[in-house]
Amino acid sequence: MLRTRILGTGAHAPDKILTNADLEKMVETSDAWIRERTGIVERRIAAPHEASSDIALVAAENALSNAGITAAELDLIIVATVTPDAPLPSCAAYVQAKLGAKNAFAFDLVAACAGSLYAMSVADQFVKTGKVKRALVIGVELLSRIVDWSDRNTCVLFGDAAGAMVLGPGDDADRGILSTHLYLDGTAAGILHIPGGGTRMPASPEVLEQKLNKVHMNGREVYKFAVRALTDAVRTALAENGLQASQVDHVVAHQANLRIIEAVMQRLELPMERCHLNLARYGNTSSASVPMTLDEANRAGLLAPGDVIAMMAIGAGMAWGSAIVRW
Repeated sequence: MLRTRILGTGAHAPDKILTNADLEKMVETSDAWIRERTGIVERRIAAPHEASSDIALVAAENALSNAGITAAELDLIIVATVTPDAPLPSCAAYVQAKLGAKNAFAFDLVAACAGSLYAMSVADQFVKTGKVKRALVIGVELLSRIVDWSDRNTCVLFGDAAGAMVLGPGDDADRGILSTHLYLDGTAAGILHIPGGGTRMPASPEVLEQKLNKVHMNGREVYKFAVRALTDAVRTALAENGLQASQVDHVVAHQANLRIIEAVMQRLELPMERCHLNLARYGNTSSASVPMTLDEANRAGLLAPGDVIAMMAIGAGMAWGSAIVRW
């Protein structure tokens, strides 16, 4: 069976930089506190006129260029996001129109920070069955629009960005996406969520006043859940492919928190040098972080044919996943 290959990658982040020093003027925090607990130094913030589809568009165009194909050749677009342009229609509809990808069907996928891995897995199924020849997967978030900027426990974490991957059938059974593994535990939804703004608690003056339409997180519980879940997910992915951790050349992880990444790498007995990081410069970009990190490694020429890449991501839901790719 031929594998699905990642044919091209792309990314984009807004121009505005919000540093830890800037945040010191907004909430009771410090650069040292943020660095020590998260590893973040700065993050990008979208301009008022920018919507998620605008950021996604640039990442998509970069990925298409890298893959050497046109938008007209796309059969499928999946946009992973929790911050669409509007409740209706999908962010993917706006992206499809702006790209001019008139031959592609498109839809959004919601799995929070694990969204791009979920979307890659779904696109992989379409490609492997022959239903789709060219798929575009985008992870995009404008998290600056949904955080409480008076809550120092959450506002220091997040940034705005988009990452994209073009997928298609490969010509080598030994290279491509070897496997994906997706998980969800809805009983843990309360440790990271936005309680208001939906049908359970529609937008109202009370919801807005109490900021129930913003991200709420129990950081301690998220940390414990993430370390355990990601470690197990990567071990499962390695075992399914008959690989040892020592055979992993690169780790492309969701850039949530440096402490989480370090703890998982330690449990997997993998050196941190094999994990690509951009957390310090962009913060937690949710569904954008995996494709964005992959794009940086790709464009830096760090990925050689045949290299084994382990991917992992976790987010609200709690939703998480892993994947093994042979480049």
